[in-house]
Amino acid sequence: MPKNLFVTIVGRPNVGKSSLLNRLLGEKIAIVSDKPQTTRNRITGVLTQGETQYVLIDTPGLHKPKSKLGKFMVKQAGDSVSDVDVAVLVTEWEGPVTNAEKELVEGIRRCGVPAILAINKIDLLADKTGMLEKIAAFAALHDFEAVVPISAVSGEGIDTLFSELDRFCSEGEHFFPDDTLTDQPERAVVSEILREKLLRNLRDEIPHGTAVLIERMREREDGAMMDIDATIVCERESHKGIIIGRQGAMLKKIATEARQDIERFLGLPCNLQCWVKVREGWRDSDTQLKNFGFRDDG
Repeated sequence: MPKNLFVTIVGRPNVGKSSLLNRLLGEKIAIVSDKPQTTRNRITGVLTQGETQYVLIDTPGLHKPKSKLGKFMVKQAGDSVSDVDVAVLVTEWEGPVTNAEKELVEGIRRCGVPAILAINKIDLLADKTGMLEKIAAFAALHDFEAVVPISAVSGEGIDTLFSELDRFCSEGEHFFPDDTLTDQPERAVVSEILREKLLRNLRDEIPHGTAVLIERMREREDGAMMDIDATIVCERESHKGIIIGRQGAMLKKIATEARQDIERFLGLPCNLQCWVKVREGWRDSDTQLKNFGFRDDG
C-alpha cells in the first residue's frame, strides 16, 4: 500500500536546514552557505523509497525582518508548520535556546503538529554535556515525539531520523510521480544555484541585497547544450563593481562555479551568460519582489 509523509523542516537561520534536506534527498536542491537567511522561499523536495513518498519542505530561518523580503521569509517559515504530518525542528547542539526557537516551538504547539527535535552538527561535538543541556532546555518547552542527534554533513543519525519519521506516514496514493525530486521548476533551481555562488564568494553585506532572474533558458535543437541568460540584481552601483570584480574576474568565478553545478543538475553542458544590474531598494518593492518570484498567495 502506498504511503505519504509531509514533513516541514524548521529552525533559526544557519542551523543546517537546507543541508539536512539535501542529505535526506541524497541530492542537492537547496542552496547552502555559511551565511544566515540563505533560503528565501519554501523549497519542497520529494523522495520516494519503495512504497513511501516523503515530501520534505525546507523553510527560511525565523528571524527579525528588516525589509518586505524579510517579512515574506518569516511568513513562509511560520506558514510551513500548518498542514503537515510532522515537523522537524533543527537546532545546533551548543548554545542556549533562542527567542526565535521559542517562537517556533510555540507555533508548533498552536498547530498541534507532532514534532521531532533534530540536534545537528554532532560531527563537531567533543563533549556531550552541551548537547544534553540543550535537549533538557527544549524538553522544558515542549513534549517532542523524539530527539535525534544528527550530522547533516556526515550523515550520522539520518537513518534514525527516517525511522522516527516513518511512524507518521499515512496510507494513500503518492502526490508526485515517483521520479520527482522537487516541485521547483528548473529555472528556480538554476537561479538558486547561481545565488549560492554569490553568497559564497561575496562579502557579508552584499549577498542579501542580490537576486537572480533567469531571462532565458533554452535547450538547443540537437539537445547537446542548454543556453542560459541570467541577470544578477544588486542594490548599489558600488556592489555591482564588486560582483563584477577587477577585469570581470569575480563574475567569471561565480559563473564558472554555478555552471558546473547547473550542468550536474540538468545533466547536459550549459552556456551560461551573466549580467549585473542595479535596482535600488528592490527588497522593499512589491513589484520587484513579485518579479523575482516572492509571491504570497496565501
